[in-house]
Amino acid sequence: MKRASFLGHIAWTGAGIAFVLGADGLVHAADASPGQFSFVQISDSHIGYAGPANTDVRATLEQTVEAINALPVQPAFVIHTGDVTHVSKMTEFDDARTILSRLRAPLLAIPGEHDVIGAQGLPRFAAAFGRRDAAGRGWSSWDQGGIHFVALINVGEGETMGVLGSEQLAWLEKDLAARTADTPIVIFGHVPLFAVAPEWGWTTADGTKAIALLRRFSSATVLNGHIHQIVEHQDGAIRFATARATAFPQAAPGTPGAKPGPLAVAPGSLLGVLGYRTVEVAAGASWQDISLAQG
Repeated sequence: MKRASFLGHIAWTGAGIAFVLGADGLVHAADASPGQFSFVQISDSHIGYAGPANTDVRATLEQTVEAINALPVQPAFVIHTGDVTHVSKMTEFDDARTILSRLRAPLLAIPGEHDVIGAQGLPRFAAAFGRRDAAGRGWSSWDQGGIHFVALINVGEGETMGVLGSEQLAWLEKDLAARTADTPIVIFGHVPLFAVAPEWGWTTADGTKAIALLRRFSSATVLNGHIHQIVEHQDGAIRFATARATAFPQAAPGTPGAKPGPLAVAPGSLLGVLGYRTVEVAAGASWQDISLAQG
């Protein structure tokens, strides 16, 4: 995808960590300053959800948008890494698009499994967020700020949930083969590529094949949503980080008696477990969690 095409269309956003990704692939603490290339990740907005875990998911997404718009340096783009809606209703897509259109920065979105429910799910997502890609199947890549970005699609219904598939993997292999080993790589997806909690479906069944393609690079960063919390993982030079949601948290893997799904927290503490992620490309990179409670 050419930069002009990428910056010219709308998609969606999520939650999580703020960090600066440098061309050296390292992570360093650094303040935002004019002239730095930056982007923001948000995830799992679940517009349409109504329940005790968050009685107003619209309001927390609106607060996220306001926080991003208030950043001293606007990002080059905002990436939403999935589950923008709760059950793929047209009204949910309309509501989400209305809120996300208030972002000052360009928006790119990839779907989560909640965005592709039923025969009309993916077409509605595409209509709402102008999905464009060279492959015609949702995945895409582009070069910007000295970084090679790749947006993968690993969601679907039934057996296609948490799967990249042979066609996408072949495309990814060809795409990455055209890059030198010292090119910094950033991968976006919804479901984590590594095995966070396979028993909960928090993994990509063929994710190890994608990870193997990343091993020759001196720097690779993989950013996902889906699990509504931050889990970091390192595999050689590959760094993984899942993101918080803007809607509601989920239980941590291994919590006795817990299961995946919306988790109600103590009154007054919800904003502390929701957030967004900013990424600033400079000589180095650093990340920090920015919760909605922080502003």
